[in-house]
Amino acid sequence: MDKKKVLIVEDDIIIQKLIQICLNNLGYEISGNAASGDEAVLYAQQTKPYFVLMDINLSGKIDGIDTAREIKAHSDAKIIFLTAFSDEKIIERAKEIHPAGFILKPFSTNDLRITLELAK
Repeated sequence: MDKKKVLIVEDDIIIQKLIQICLNNLGYEISGNAASGDEAVLYAQQTKPYFVLMDINLSGKIDGIDTAREIKAHSDAKIIFLTAFSDEKIIERAKEIHPAGFILKPFSTNDLRITLELAK
C-alpha cells in the first residue's frame, strides 16, 4: 500500500496520540496534528493530506464541520469525521460536507482501517 498522508484534527491530546498510534500501525503517514480549526486549515494547506480525521467538537472559534468546509474549499482531502456526537442536527450539518466517512467514539483500530480503506 502506498502511504497516504493523514491530518489528525483532535483537541484531546490523549485521543490524538491514540489515533496516531493506530494510523502508524496501519501504515499511514501522519502529516500533522491540529487541536483547533484554524490550525487544521493551516496544516491542510501546508501538508496537503489525502485524509483528514476531524473531530467535530473542537476548542476554538470554529467547530470541526466548519473547519472541514474550509479545508474542502481549498483541497481535495477526504474528510472523515471522528466524533462522540451523533444527534440529528450534527449529522445533517456533517452531510453538507459530503464526508468520506463518519466514525463514532469510542473507536477501534479496525473502525479506522475499514473506514479509511472504503474512503480511498
